[in-house]
Amino acid sequence: MAQSHPTPTERTSLLRDDDISSAVSKDEQQLMAASVVGERLPYNDYTTIDWMHDLVKDSYRYRSIHSKKGLRYRAVAAFDSCSGWIAVAIIGSITACVAFVVDVAEATVSDWKLGYCTTNPFLSQEACCAGKTPLLPSSDLAEQCDTFRAWSDKYWASFALYVAWALAFGIVSSGATMLTKRALPTVTARNGDKLDNDTSSHPVASGKVMYMAAGSGIPEIKTILSGFVIPNFLDLKVLLVKAFGSIFAVATGMCLGKEGPFVHISTCVGSLVCSLFPKYKDNGRKMREMLSAACASGLSVAFGAPIGGVLFSYEEISTYFPRKVLWRAFLCSLFASVIMKHLNPNGTGKLVLFETNYGTSYRASHYVIFAILGIAGGLFGGIFCKANFSWSRWFRQFPLIKNHPVLEVGLVVLATALLQFPNPLTRDPGDIILKKLLVDCRNEESAASFVCRNEARTDDGWYYIGWLVHGLITKLVLTIVTFGTKVPSGVIIPALDAGAFFGRLIGQCITSVSPGIFAMVGAAAFLAGVSRMTISLGVIMFELTGELEYIIPHMIAILIAKWTADAISSDGVYDLAQTVLGHPFLDNDHALKLVQAYGTSTKHTAGTSVSNNADANPALVEILIPPARTMNEITVEVPPSNTVPKAILEEKLSQLHARGLMDAGLVLVQDGMLQGYLAGMY
Repeated sequence: MAQSHPTPTERTSLLRDDDISSAVSKDEQQLMAASVVGERLPYNDYTTIDWMHDLVKDSYRYRSIHSKKGLRYRAVAAFDSCSGWIAVAIIGSITACVAFVVDVAEATVSDWKLGYCTTNPFLSQEACCAGKTPLLPSSDLAEQCDTFRAWSDKYWASFALYVAWALAFGIVSSGATMLTKRALPTVTARNGDKLDNDTSSHPVASGKVMYMAAGSGIPEIKTILSGFVIPNFLDLKVLLVKAFGSIFAVATGMCLGKEGPFVHISTCVGSLVCSLFPKYKDNGRKMREMLSAACASGLSVAFGAPIGGVLFSYEEISTYFPRKVLWRAFLCSLFASVIMKHLNPNGTGKLVLFETNYGTSYRASHYVIFAILGIAGGLFGGIFCKANFSWSRWFRQFPLIKNHPVLEVGLVVLATALLQFPNPLTRDPGDIILKKLLVDCRNEESAASFVCRNEARTDDGWYYIGWLVHGLITKLVLTIVTFGTKVPSGVIIPALDAGAFFGRLIGQCITSVSPGIFAMVGAAAFLAGVSRMTISLGVIMFELTGELEYIIPHMIAILIAKWTADAISSDGVYDLAQTVLGHPFLDNDHALKLVQAYGTSTKHTAGTSVSNNADANPALVEILIPPARTMNEITVEVPPSNTVPKAILEEKLSQLHARGLMDAGLVLVQDGMLQGYLAGMY
């Protein structure tokens, strides 16, 4: 029997005391019967959260907690207000600890391809040779450091062992990634469903297969933060496999980095930590606010760039980023950086990874060089995006490669090892390569490095130039074929390496300043062309190198690189990765561009909208209406009697069921007016 309520007046509260909670969490189930807020259907793969429902739900929860009187309830309300800050502090601290383990382990495992430390085999080459500069090539360190011993003094034996270790590491990393294989749930047609006479036009939907720990994870995180749900992507198992796989993937020497996986790891940590708080566990909208903040700590520990990490989350990943998320991302990044600095995985005691001090300033004439670096970075970025997209759509569709991802990893590792070992500049992992190329040869500590020794030579300089060209081409080609393999991998470090090679090569023609300056700017330009980052990248490069003097060159190169790359390919690498992987993404800017451009291209094809006229007004809402078949299947015409036959509803739901739509429903229309929405439940 319905509960009676007094007649409302202008002083009546909008929310009754017995309607304060939205009755979805266990703590609020007792209020569910009286709540006017309906319960959301369970989320499943590629369904979206209900942003409005979660907003109203959180409002009810907040009113329930903060409207009660008494000391105990005030303490509960205070904890509720502080819970977000507590959570991000824990997230940043745990992320830093995980990153520390990965960094130290990766450095050690990578050096096993070259030799081992006689005093402690679990020490990296740099840690074993305490006091030696990491900028020296491997052979020089092995000769000057008695405690680090190469596997063999013979070139071909060392070459063979290098390739063998790399293949072993690649198989281990890819094999671990296979453990996270998941078939996303989907709806398939039931045996009793009879949609029409021609059942062949309705193919049976099949679950999509994903390797949760493969790749950088950034495209999937962007999908999740835009409102979609990918089950199991942020589980503890995925976190552990991602960290373990990243160690061995980077150790192979492939053209990949661990910076993207760190973002995925930090998001997993954020999801696990926030699941301990009912405030976030039971609310998809609030959870995504915390995941946006967690992303900042991932890049913060990867580059030692706390501010750059916050801007990266805002600019590149997040769709919904209100002001309070900015503050919490700042705190999360701060805690991650503080913990990482004191854990000191690099042994320098500093947060800056590639600290440089060129001691000279650029001239006005150098602006032209910076612009050229920007153009080159944009060309590389645009070509890379198109080439990698084409490579993924062609090579990875072969049944042998598609059904055996470990085989593809093995082939890429083999090609990488064979091409990179002969070159002293490409033999090490990507971060060590970047250190070598950013070196300032006027520093006495770096004078004995391979780069500085060759740049100081007055004879046979083409030998060194040849290695730079070889390194540039190798990085360009291998990065195209590597990105997208089924191992934890990122594209940030390879892009920086390629840009540093090109910049160092250009710097050989300019003697007025250190070539390392152009390597640094070139690295930023190439990464801007690939990822299309702008503000966050400029800040990251400053924090990465500690060179505030070169902010303006970075800005010039980054902007020109972005403009050039956009002229070639409108989408960055992460957007194209979403397309290749088939992930949906809610992007308001992209939708607006489609509406604005409708009917302006001669390549427009009809059939994507009810309006088949290419000259239609692009501002009309009808352009956003789905095709006629879809509209017919989801629309129920309600007769004047307001009674819809059961057979019609069953037929409509069966049609949705056959198309594999997990979160669809039926639109109720009467005389052209929307009457309601009937949610489908499977």
